[in-house]
Amino acid sequence: MPTGVYNGKPVKLHVVQAGPADGPLLILLHGFPECWSGWKAQIIPLAERGFRVWVPDQRGYNQSDKPAGVAAYAIDELAADVVALIDAAGRQKAVVVGHDWGAAVAWWVAATQPDRVERLVVLNVPHPAVMKRFVLRQPGQMIRSWYIGFFQLPWLPETLARLGNYAALSRTLQTSSRPGTFSADDLRGYRIAWTGALPTMINWYRAALRNPPARDSTVRIIVPTLLIWGVQDQFLSRQMAQPSIDLCDTGRVIFFENATHWIQHEEPARVTTLIAEG
Repeated sequence: MPTGVYNGKPVKLHVVQAGPADGPLLILLHGFPECWSGWKAQIIPLAERGFRVWVPDQRGYNQSDKPAGVAAYAIDELAADVVALIDAAGRQKAVVVGHDWGAAVAWWVAATQPDRVERLVVLNVPHPAVMKRFVLRQPGQMIRSWYIGFFQLPWLPETLARLGNYAALSRTLQTSSRPGTFSADDLRGYRIAWTGALPTMINWYRAALRNPPARDSTVRIIVPTLLIWGVQDQFLSRQMAQPSIDLCDTGRVIFFENATHWIQHEEPARVTTLIAEG
């Protein structure tokens, strides 16, 4: 288990690894409410293409450590975990790939420590400055992001999420994706991962408002960037995609018109190829 640090104490991260030891390091970062297995369709195909693939359960999730307190999940702490992974692999740089909250972390690593990122691939999440602007000023996105406000409440969100064997979380995954995207086995595995982890998973949202980074979020991205966007996303508007690329020195966006927020599950082969080829 590679380790990050919080308040001077190690934070152990569970990491699934595949691929040749001497291959280019590629880190896949999952989002809410998934875990490392959210990338199960990409791990072996990317390893077969020669990448050294590392897929962590991010802090607060599944088999990784769950430090107490909201501040432990500030974006600077989460980004530091990624740098710690790169160090643990004995590398200077990695291809950093993220989806959902993992994409937010990936953006921030590229923004604040570009010397550690070979290239950036993000799925269905905008640049942090664009996200902030749209959530605060665009009524449509404000409505889509209602759950961020709900997650600020103490104890209630995780209490409700546990009801009926995590029925609400399971239903959200199923209704926001194409039919059949998440199998019964997928959902069973997620329920196991959610057990004991919901408070720290939701603390990511709490920290986003309570413990924002000191650095200006409008920083430009200087590393090569690919943004992959499923247009049928129920949570995030495609209108945020191009403004995000406008904040990149070298960037492009590829839209999947029939894919949802869960694009790496719905279009696994195409997404894998884009990740591999940049």
